[in-house]
Amino acid sequence: MMMFGVALSITLAASAGPPADAAIRRLSPSAFSTLPQAVSSYLVRRGCTIPQSDYFDRPHNVIRGQFMIRGRTDWAILCSRGGTSTILLFSPGRTAPVAEVGSSEDRNWLQGGVGGRTDFSHSISVASPKDIRSRAFGGWLPRPLDHDGIDDSFDGKASVVLYFHKGRWVELTGMD
Repeated sequence: MMMFGVALSITLAASAGPPADAAIRRLSPSAFSTLPQAVSSYLVRRGCTIPQSDYFDRPHNVIRGQFMIRGRTDWAILCSRGGTSTILLFSPGRTAPVAEVGSSEDRNWLQGGVGGRTDFSHSISVASPKDIRSRAFGGWLPRPLDHDGIDDSFDGKASVVLYFHKGRWVELTGMD
């Protein structure tokens, strides 16, 4: 199912050309008042904007969770720059990312919307250990599963969970 969604998005983007990319709504890091000022400033200097999926009415793609170590709250931000989005992770007290994962072209996340509109459909959210276990559907799970993952979603299609395990990021079964 995901492959069909990706193929569809590439077809739409290729036929729509640059105006499709221009239709992606992006917010400045300063639009997220809970984001630490040092992180927001870093994102602005890097030229990041935060793309917004057409599936949500509220600002999103800036999340907090225990993504790398249980008990420590990190920030994950979907940074769009030059037509490509990457998930940047920041640990407390750090003003530069400690990890960059899930890089892909923004146009790969476009799909047909209501009334022939082209919708951007990429979002990230927190996947708790309980969420991850409930979505496993027989897929491999790391041991121990003791901190959050990042649900990297093609909204309305499918997702993967990015999980930090033994010093590296692995992809786990998401929603389908």
